[in-house]
Amino acid sequence: MKTIPRRIVTGTRDNRSVIESDQIVTNVSEDIPGLIISDLWNTGESPASLSWENPIPNTAMPNTPARGTYFRYVQIPPDKQLGIIAEQGQPHPLMHQTATLDYIVILSGEIYLVLDKEETLLKSGDIVIQRGTNRAWSNRSGEPCIQLAVLIDAVKVS
Repeated sequence: MKTIPRRIVTGTRDNRSVIESDQIVTNVSEDIPGLIISDLWNTGESPASLSWENPIPNTAMPNTPARGTYFRYVQIPPDKQLGIIAEQGQPHPLMHQTATLDYIVILSGEIYLVLDKEETLLKSGDIVIQRGTNRAWSNRSGEPCIQLAVLIDAVKVS
């Protein structure tokens, strides 16, 4: 299943609200077969500017702008399709960490949120508030999992 999102961007013209852009997203990375990452929007400051900001180039690991945000669409295929084999007692091969506060919504499918000491199964409709922790996503089902994530630049507290 290949799903590329449609993005509608609103704006103002002559003091009236309008649709400035309505298109299938072209800012899509498919470097790994079945893994679709589309960085839909970003802001470079907070509070955010309502002026037009171009999407930033896709990267496997997001590079959230300082004091900014990052809006990301991700379709994660099953681990088997990616050739991922998690060995018992070893960290998940896709374990990573970002200095961001992430709001993640599972739109469809299911996926495991894997942390250093535990994991939990997430299903459609579940929401994760991810606070800069080490984590990985493990899709052990036979279907892709689609998630939306808003990443906010954060300061790590010691």
